[in-house]
Parts: sequence; structure tokens; C-alpha cells
Amino acid sequence: MILQEGDKAPLFTAPDQDEKPIALSNFRGKKVVLYFYPEDDTPTCTVQACNLRDKYALLRKEGYVVLGVSPDPPAKHKKFETKYKLPFTLIADPDHHIIDQYGVWGEKQLYGRKYMGLHRTTFLIDEEGVIRKVFLRPRNKQHAEEIIKAWKELG
Repeated sequence: MILQEGDKAPLFTAPDQDEKPIALSNFRGKKVVLYFYPEDDTPTCTVQACNLRDKYALLRKEGYVVLGVSPDPPAKHKKFETKYKLPFTLIADPDHHIIDQYGVWGEKQLYGRKYMGLHRTTFLIDEEGVIRKVFLRPRNKQHAEEIIKAWKELG
């Protein structure tokens, strides 16, 4: 079951694209954009990541930390980061520990075929570690803009 607005964000520690451990608890006191995406270097995931990259300076100026999570291993994240010059952290979750905690793995359908996969989802987590907004279907080409708008509406 996917987490809801008002839920405490589950804590985790997992390796990033440089194989360094990243703990969500290290970002207490900051606004976190935790975005889950299916796979590095695929068309839609690349559009989303590049939108966040292109608006990264604005996101940082507004005080947001951006963390991407997918089931890909650190080495694949590193290639994705390098190829597209991504300035934010990509967290590897091949065993689905984080993905399962946040409830973003489940049945999907493509061209009538059902399969299990990651549901592209973004969580806005406040300074106290509470989920304030959940994007179940992010607008990939305008994701940074919708994040900024949502935070402003939250106050």
C-alpha cells in the first residue's frame, strides 16, 4: 500500500551512484524530494531526470534536496548520472527495501499486458520527516515546476 500524505517517511540507508551510503535521516531539517522511477536511461525516466537537472539550481535555491530511487545498481546509476550530468543523488534499491517501504511496487499494465513494476511516484517530505505531498503520476516534462508549486501551496 502506497504511503499517504501525513504519514511519517520511512527511514532508510542505501548506496548511491558512488556506492556511498545515503541515509534519509541525514536530511532531517531539510525539505526532501524523494522520487521513485523505474529504470535508468529509459525515455520517460530520462525526461523526468533531465527536467529535475535543468531546474536543479531553482530547486536548491528553494531549499529542496533531490533524491532519486530506482531498482538499478550503483554502477548503472553512475552511467546515467554521467551521461546526463545529473547533479543529484541516485539511490540504488535492487532488493526493493525502500521501494516496498514506500509501497511503490505493484501491478502495472502496458499494451494490455500485466506485469509487476515500479510506479513512478514522488514524495515531498518536510523538515520533520512527514510526507506532505504524493505525486502518483508526475508530469515528467514539468516535474520540477509542479514540485515547486506544491511546496508553495503547502506553505
